[in-house]
Amino acid sequence: MKHIFKFLFFVSIAFAALKSDAQTFYNVLKYGAKNDSSKLATTAIKNAIEAASKAGGGTVYFPAGKYLTGAIHLKSNITIFIDAGAELHFSDNFDDYLPMVKSRYEGVDVTSFSPLFYAYKAENISIIGRGIIDGHGKKWWDFVEGYKEGQARSKWQTMFDGLNKDILLPDDPKQMKRGFMRPPFIQTMFCKNVLIDGITIRNSPFWTVNPEFCENVKVHAVTINNPHSPNTDGINPESCKNVHISDCHISVGDDCITIKSGKDVPGRKMGVPAENYVITNCTMLSGHGGVVIGSEMSGDVRKITISNCVFDGTDRGIRIKTARGRGGVVEEIRVSNIIMKNIGLQAIVLDMQYAKTEVEPVSERTPKFRNIHLSNITGQVNQAGYINGLEEMPVENITFNDINLEAKTGFDIKNANRIEFHNVEVNTELGASIQASKVNRLVIDGVKTYTPHSNSAVVALNNVSDVFLYNAFPTKETVNYLKVSGNETKNIILGNNYFKNIREAVKREKEVSEDVFSIAGDKTP
Repeated sequence: MKHIFKFLFFVSIAFAALKSDAQTFYNVLKYGAKNDSSKLATTAIKNAIEAASKAGGGTVYFPAGKYLTGAIHLKSNITIFIDAGAELHFSDNFDDYLPMVKSRYEGVDVTSFSPLFYAYKAENISIIGRGIIDGHGKKWWDFVEGYKEGQARSKWQTMFDGLNKDILLPDDPKQMKRGFMRPPFIQTMFCKNVLIDGITIRNSPFWTVNPEFCENVKVHAVTINNPHSPNTDGINPESCKNVHISDCHISVGDDCITIKSGKDVPGRKMGVPAENYVITNCTMLSGHGGVVIGSEMSGDVRKITISNCVFDGTDRGIRIKTARGRGGVVEEIRVSNIIMKNIGLQAIVLDMQYAKTEVEPVSERTPKFRNIHLSNITGQVNQAGYINGLEEMPVENITFNDINLEAKTGFDIKNANRIEFHNVEVNTELGASIQASKVNRLVIDGVKTYTPHSNSAVVALNNVSDVFLYNAFPTKETVNYLKVSGNETKNIILGNNYFKNIREAVKREKEVSEDVFSIAGDKTP
């Protein structure tokens, strides 16, 4: 009998716990939503969120079925649970995203259409489940693509103009003149403890997952599919701290994952960096870039790790971009264990001249790239890499380790300091594996190719200084390993290279004097 009472006691406790837990679920059907998409569920969802919020928090539950809704605004301690078999279809009636709210559009702080999911200064918020959310973005895309300067202003553009008279504009304000800023799909602003887990997202009007000024953000096991669509980036955490992105599958009409921190004067005034990001175990298909930093990085980007990802079909793999006028620093970046295939342009891009601008004195408008390290990358790409600094601010301290690429063309490096290649193999269809111009302190260690060309060197250097080239072991088919040109070239040290079988190991153009070389321990013809 004693054991029976003990058993019944524990059963009653367990039942009470289950009952208490069940009470935290707020089924939207009980608040008037229809799961056959026969009517707009916006009010019903709002009422469910309000009820949960008044109780201190809870889970707003969407059972299987199809729901039609406008904007959904989250509050603290609210979880949106979209169960397997449930689909949230967002209206393409622009009025369903009014009134306009505080937002950020491409790095500029504005008041604009409500995002489809929106939260402002909330804590402990989640969007989870195995269901689908569909933004029905085509009408948004068509409006923007079809708009022409000078045509009659729509009521939404007039509304935007009235709400944004005093905003800080970027250097190029054209994007604001249209006054029709498509909303992000999910935008959380100034929030803490944000979780997005498991859901499938498709057809976003604009950027898809876009936390802004948030702390402790986790995006896990999310699938994003925005086919053939303009500016529908996948995951864009902007000016956030402590971000974890993992196990996601992304195919979009722009960049797959992008890290940003504001544009030009607006970004520098807010001055909130993107920092402490971990991106891992993701696959990325269609997109302009796999993982991209910038070009809006005026508030700084630092302490970022990117690892264990596959890019298959993106235009570029890793891309870091900026321009004069942005200001800000990108630094402390680590990229490792990446596989790239069918990359239409470059595997790796560090471009500080994303927009064409004139040389200007160094100031707060001058961006900086430094302390960026890439390793263990395998790929089949169009171009191995493009590193392009500014004359007044070269990129600095960039290393490439254990990289193997099949490429049409190799690395092209301009305006850079402290660049190192260690155990890098680039098999090109055309031209040099590495060519560098206006580079100071360049280390080339164990660089090789198995597709040498009779009309080009493996390594081509122009106007470089303080070069250390060692551990070269070229194939016997190699005609010329190193070509040096430019009257500003100086101080090239060669060591521990095996050039015995090479017809012309080092080719020196006439403007380069013999005394720029120091050769020690080389086996030459």
